[in-house]
Amino acid sequence: MPGFGEFVWVWDRQQGLRTAAVHLRIARWLEACWQRGETRLLLQAFRSAGKSSLVGLFCAWLLGRMPDLRILVLAAEQALAVKMVRNVRGIVERHPFLAGLRPQRAQEWAADRFTVERPGVLRDPSMLARGVTANVTGSRADVVICDDVEVPNTCDTPDKRAELRRRLGEIDYLLVPGGLQLYVGTPHTYFTIYAEGPREEVGETRAFLDGFARLTVPIQDAQGTPAWPERFSKEAIRELAQRSGPNSFASQMLLQPVNVAEGRLDPARLRRYSAELDYAEGNDEAVLTLMGDRLVAAACWWDPAYGAPGRGDASVIAAVFLDAAGNAFLHRVAYLTHDPATAGELDEATQLCRQATAFARDLYLPSISLEVNGVGRFLPGLLRRELAAAGVPAAVREVTSRRPKDLRILEAFDAPLAAGALHAHDSVFATSFVQEMRDWRPGLTHARDDGLDAVAGCLASEPVRLPRLPSAGRHTWRPGMAGVHAPADFDV
Repeated sequence: MPGFGEFVWVWDRQQGLRTAAVHLRIARWLEACWQRGETRLLLQAFRSAGKSSLVGLFCAWLLGRMPDLRILVLAAEQALAVKMVRNVRGIVERHPFLAGLRPQRAQEWAADRFTVERPGVLRDPSMLARGVTANVTGSRADVVICDDVEVPNTCDTPDKRAELRRRLGEIDYLLVPGGLQLYVGTPHTYFTIYAEGPREEVGETRAFLDGFARLTVPIQDAQGTPAWPERFSKEAIRELAQRSGPNSFASQMLLQPVNVAEGRLDPARLRRYSAELDYAEGNDEAVLTLMGDRLVAAACWWDPAYGAPGRGDASVIAAVFLDAAGNAFLHRVAYLTHDPATAGELDEATQLCRQATAFARDLYLPSISLEVNGVGRFLPGLLRRELAAAGVPAAVREVTSRRPKDLRILEAFDAPLAAGALHAHDSVFATSFVQEMRDWRPGLTHARDDGLDAVAGCLASEPVRLPRLPSAGRHTWRPGMAGVHAPADFDV
C-alpha cells in the first residue's frame, strides 16, 4: 500500500481532478500522525475545504493497510454519518489499490455499514455510521471518526453543549486500547469542544480535547494568502466575508472560536436617513420610492404581547424595505400598546390588531408576518378581519420561531451591519430600539430585546415579492406585479 498522499493523488486522477496543495498538506499530516502512533487527532479546516472527503479517503487507506480495522463514524445526525460511510464504500469499490477488499459475498454492504474482505471474524462491521445521540452501547471500534459533531443544533444552548460533551465522553468505552480518535470540524460557538484552552466561564479546568494533536487550516493565513487559491481567490474570500458577516466568517472560515458577546449590535453602524416613502401611480402602475430609488420588496414582522404598557414583553411591529441594490431600510419600528381602561369596551387584542392594520396601511405593506408562538396563535384571524374591515390589502403570514432568540438576532443583524447595508429612519432613533441595540448581550434574560426580535424577523424573513390583488384605488407598487395590456385589434 502506498503512502496516503499518493493514495489521494491516484484517486483524484481517476476522478479527473487535480490534487490541491491544501489537500496534500492535510494528507501528509494524517499519515505522519498515523506513522508516529498518534491516537488523538483534531483536524480543523475551513468550510468547503473537502476535509470530510479527505477523511473518508483516509478511512479507505487504513482499511487497505489493515482490513481487520473497525471504524465508527459519529456525526451530528445519522444522515451526515451515513454520507461519509457511503462515500468510503464507493472508494473501496473503485480505487485501484483496494481491489481485494470488496468481498465476493458481502453479508453487510449497505450505505450505513459495510464489511470488507478480512481475515478475522469480528462481530462489528468494517465501518459503521451513527448519529452522536444514537445508542452505540456494545459496539467496539479501533478508529472513531467524529465528523462535524458540533453544529448549531448540538451547541446553541448550554444544555446542548453539556449533552454533547457527555455523549462524546462515552467514546472511551467504545474504543479499544490504543485506538484512534479523529475529530473533524469547525467551531460554532465560543464554548466549542475544539477550543485550545479551558472555558473557565462554564467550569472547565482543561480543554475538552486537551492533549490532541492539531492541524488548523483557515481559508487564508495571517498575511492574507489563500489556502486554496484555485478555488478561493482573494477577491472571492473578500466577497465571502462580506456576505457571511464577521462572526460567521471568523468562526467557519478562519476557525476562530467567536465569543458572541463580542458581536454586540453597534447603533453607529446604522445609516441614518430622514426621507419618507413616496407612492405614485401612473400608466396603471404603482411605484414606491425612497430617496429617489425604487423599492422592490418589503418585510413586516409583528411579535405580539398582551402585557400592560410598561410591564412585561413589548408588542413590537417593524417594517423593512429593500431596493434593487440589496440595501435594507428599517423605516418604522412601532411599540404597540393597549389601553387597559377601555378593555371592557374594546378588548386588548382588537386594539393591537387595529394599530397593526394602520401600520400596514400607512406603509403600503403587502403582508404582515405574525409570530404565533404563545399568545400570537389567537391573533391571525382577528388581524385578517381588521385588515379586511379597513380595506387594507395585506396578507397575514403565520410564522413560528424555533431557534433561540439570541442566535436569531445575532445572525440577522451581523452581515447587514458589517456591510453597511442597514439604513434606519429618523423615527427609529426616537424609539427604544437603539437603546436595545446598545444594551443587548446574548444570554442576558433581563435585557429588553423585543424591538430587536421584530427587526431580526424582518431581516431574516424572505422579502415579499408575490403578487396580490390591488385594492380599489391602489395598485401594487412592486415591479413586475402589474398586469400587461396587449392590443387585440383583430377578429378570431
